Amino acid sequence: MLSIRPRDKEFFLLFEEAGSVLVRAAEAYNNLVRDYPQRERYVAAIRQLEHDGDDVARRTFHKLDTTFITPFDREDIYSLMKRMDDVVDEIDASAKRLILYRIPEPTSRLAELTDILLRACRCVAAATGELRNLKKPDELRAHLVQIRELENAGDDANHAAAAELYATATNAIDAMKWKEIYDLTERALDRCEDIANVIEAIVLKNS
Repeated sequence: MLSIRPRDKEFFLLFEEAGSVLVRAAEAYNNLVRDYPQRERYVAAIRQLEHDGDDVARRTFHKLDTTFITPFDREDIYSLMKRMDDVVDEIDASAKRLILYRIPEPTSRLAELTDILLRACRCVAAATGELRNLKKPDELRAHLVQIRELENAGDDANHAAAAELYATATNAIDAMKWKEIYDLTERALDRCEDIANVIEAIVLKNS
């Protein structure tokens, strides 16, 4: 049966739940790099959070199919949730490769990237929490500016990591492994910027 409640507020709870999953995944990834002897535990935690994110996305998409009037455009709700789920997927993929590739220890460049990613994910969660207040979007827009600044910082950090890798690597296979890990981490930051773009479109349509 279709819900006919105007602008169903349950979507906001789902956005906030997805934001919480996203932040916890970024925190676990950041902690993994800084407490590497416990890496198996953190990778397992991220794997569970990836499942949790999939569940939030599934429930959101189901609600889209069964709700008559949504808080904003359906395609924007779908895109927002899909991009948030993508961030967790990229974190999961990168973290697993540290185990799969038997990386002996993380680099300071990866630590820099995971720190930037965590800050961006916290901004994403803060921005999604402000979607309830579209009539007063100033604070929300400030979060979007921060996300874009952090994505740019992530690009710079990834380029520096790649340059250092190619300048110092003595083993081509190891260089390829690290390049993939750096790129996956930076792709998670790219998805954060995608989220900012979706939210910006929502603000413009609903202000």
